[in-house]
Amino acid sequence: MAVMDTFRIASGPTSIAGRIQGFIANLIAAIISWNDTRLERRALNALSDRELADIGLSRGAIEHISK
Repeated sequence: MAVMDTFRIASGPTSIAGRIQGFIANLIAAIISWNDTRLERRALNALSDRELADIGLSRGAIEHISK
């Protein structure tokens, strides 16, 4: 009777395919994060000064909080 080991411990360098997959996953995550920040800035900039004051923000603070 043959036994197949299906458990592998990740040690040592990963394969090229794994590195490419990791790079693509990181790239997609960075693009999603950038887009979320862009949309947040756009939404905050669309508010009036009064609305920003109501939530405790000023126009100058928008760039600092959306990073």
